[in-house]
Amino acid sequence: MILNLDTRAPFAPPVVDRLSVRVVVDSHYERFLPKATHPVVGIEHVGAIPGRQMSTLAGEWGLSLHLESEYRGARTQHLLDFGYTPEILNRNFDLLGIDPAKINGLILSHGHRDHYGGLVGFVNQHRTRMREDLALYVGGETIFREKWVRGRDDKEVVSWGALDRTALTAQNVVPVCCGAPLALEGPFTTGQVERTSFEKVTGGTQVRYEHYTDAERRGQLVKDEHQDELGTCFIVQGRGLVVISSCGHTGIVNTVRTAMKVANVSKLHAVIGGFHLGMAAPDYIQHTVDELAALNPDAIVPMHCTGANFIQAMRQRMPDRVVANNLGSRFTFGA
Repeated sequence: MILNLDTRAPFAPPVVDRLSVRVVVDSHYERFLPKATHPVVGIEHVGAIPGRQMSTLAGEWGLSLHLESEYRGARTQHLLDFGYTPEILNRNFDLLGIDPAKINGLILSHGHRDHYGGLVGFVNQHRTRMREDLALYVGGETIFREKWVRGRDDKEVVSWGALDRTALTAQNVVPVCCGAPLALEGPFTTGQVERTSFEKVTGGTQVRYEHYTDAERRGQLVKDEHQDELGTCFIVQGRGLVVISSCGHTGIVNTVRTAMKVANVSKLHAVIGGFHLGMAAPDYIQHTVDELAALNPDAIVPMHCTGANFIQAMRQRMPDRVVANNLGSRFTFGA
């Protein structure tokens, strides 16, 4: 059973004094990065792990972010997404010295394996040390649906699996549906992302639904519209809105606009995460850059599936706003 909170009281977003985003899983790790500074972002890169000279952080295709926020001296922690495999997530979690007992909740941005793949193995390893009333915040029931992708020859369609609800239930992890905006302890989720910009839904996966169209009723596969994708956001006191888009299949501009609308905040402080523009055409990338520039964020931290072409285009347009990402890095916003 999934707990649905869409009938709750009117939405009121929380505010934090400080936010730190730690990259637990991503595909790029450079050990010898020089110290970096930015006018509005505190940047800490990770080189050798003290006391662990015989170990190193490991990268994989996927994303997991540790989020720690502070308000009036009280701190809360959330883990957003879980990479592709539990082996990498658990390894990096340990090396970075993150305490699972201090995690207030888990958030899953959408139902792709490179974001949920490490979840069950992570919970199995750490559940006894975590809070008893642990919740997994998701965008909707469809997050548990099986996903399908094209095979190597692009002719056959193969299963990409599905998130194991039974395994989570066995560990007393309660899925909480936030298809509408939901205020957590520190962050808030956007709910379903509105599709109002020029952007198209990307991602390549297909799903088999049980109703709606004739094709779906016949059991045929249809394009995954990512109705369950959500953004995770913070309002940082005196700075503005920080929007984290783990993949942005529904469009990074759509995600940011939705977050600004539901929070009723006009000042965009930072945009972080995957923007899913690695395969985008040059004109599409340029259009995205134009729209983001108009939204005028103070900082942009591209990760995961964003793509080198977009990062290059953004550096040309707003060179002082782009912050380089690296596995293990911590980015801090606020006082």
